[in-house]
Amino acid sequence: QVQLVESGGGLVQAGGSLRLSCAASGRTFNSHTMGWFRRAPGKEREFVGGIRASGSTTLVGDSVKGRFTISRDNAKNTVYLQMNSLKPEDTAVYYCAATLNFYVSRQTTGYTDWGQGTQVTVSS
Repeated sequence: QVQLVESGGGLVQAGGSLRLSCAASGRTFNSHTMGWFRRAPGKEREFVGGIRASGSTTLVGDSVKGRFTISRDNAKNTVYLQMNSLKPEDTAVYYCAATLNFYVSRQTTGYTDWGQGTQVTVSS
């Protein structure tokens, strides 16, 4: 089990960028596949992207492909979500999640540990 804390959210204008961080506690971070999800008001939680434990493979959701990238620094127990060309429809609470599964899952049920979330608001 890992404890996750997201940071880096805020208010940004459309077309701008933000980088979210997710810091994990525990000594097993480099064994965990990590995911990013988001929940917009009135909508289900949506897969944004994920990265395998080694960092060798990343996967991003169709709605953010070409704009968002995921990376991790296992020495710092941190995973990042770089968000570029932000749009008002990217407004949501963003969550990071962790799992010991080998593969990145697009489903919330594929993750066992979750952070509290960080708000991202994109103004038009």
